[in-house]
Amino acid sequence: MDLVTQSIVERGDLAHLALFAWATASSGLLAWTMRELARSNRRFCDFVSAIAKLNSIFGRS
Repeated sequence: MDLVTQSIVERGDLAHLALFAWATASSGLLAWTMRELARSNRRFCDFVSAIAKLNSIFGRS
């Protein structure tokens, strides 16, 4: 990666390097956010299932 960075710096493309770093960080953050959202939805589904099970045990419909 050092060779790539050195090549970009020598050509004066620091803006492109900054844009690439920003895009990489944004994409990583989006992937992390989507994974956490999926986990949250799974936990909520488990919670609703547990409440439904309790309701059926206590005879509430």
